[in-house]
Amino acid sequence: MPADPLQSAGSPPRSPTSLPPRGSATSAVEVRRSTRRSRTVSAYREGDRTIVLIPARMSEAEEQRWVTVMLDKLAAQESKRMLGDAELTERAERLSEQYFEGRARPASVRWVTNQNTRWGSCTPAEGSIRLSHRLQGMPEYVVDYVLVHELAHLLVPGHGPRFWRLLDAYPRTERARGYLEGVVAADRLPHLPAARGE
Repeated sequence: MPADPLQSAGSPPRSPTSLPPRGSATSAVEVRRSTRRSRTVSAYREGDRTIVLIPARMSEAEEQRWVTVMLDKLAAQESKRMLGDAELTERAERLSEQYFEGRARPASVRWVTNQNTRWGSCTPAEGSIRLSHRLQGMPEYVVDYVLVHELAHLLVPGHGPRFWRLLDAYPRTERARGYLEGVVAADRLPHLPAARGE
C-alpha cells in the first residue's frame, strides 16, 4: 500500500536558502542576471521554484535585498488569492462532481491551524473535512489533491486498495504527492549557514 503523505507531514516548510520566502511554500529561489536589464527587478513562480530576474551589474548585497523584497511581494499577492472556507467548500463540491460523480458530500470544509502532522483530515461520520493552513499558498493542484484525498475518505474511510483506486481518478495525484513529500524532506534538511558578510 502506498505511504500516505497526508498522514506523515512534518512541521511547516522552510526554504533551504538563507532567505526563506515568508508566507510561501516555495522550496527554491533561482536568481537570473541579465545584461539587458538596467534597473528593473521582477519575480515569478515556475513550478516549485521562484525565479527572480535582476540586472547583471547588481552587487551581491543588492541581490539579497531585492530577493527578499520580491519574495515578500509575491507572498502578499498570493495571500490575496487564498481561498476562504466558503470558497474551499465550493471547490470541494466541484471536485466531488468532477471525480466522484457528486457522491462525496462534505457537510463542512475548513482551514485549521492545529494540524501540524497532517495536511488534511476527515471525519466521515460527521462529513467534516479539515485542511492544514500550511497548504495555503501551495500550488492549486496540491490543495486539490488534498481535498480529493479527504473527499475519497467520505466514501472509503481507510487507506485500502479501494481508496487508492478512487484517488487514481485525480490525474495529478503522483505529482502532488511528490510535492508534499519534497516539502517534508526539505524541512528535514539542515539549514544552510548565512553567506559571509551578513
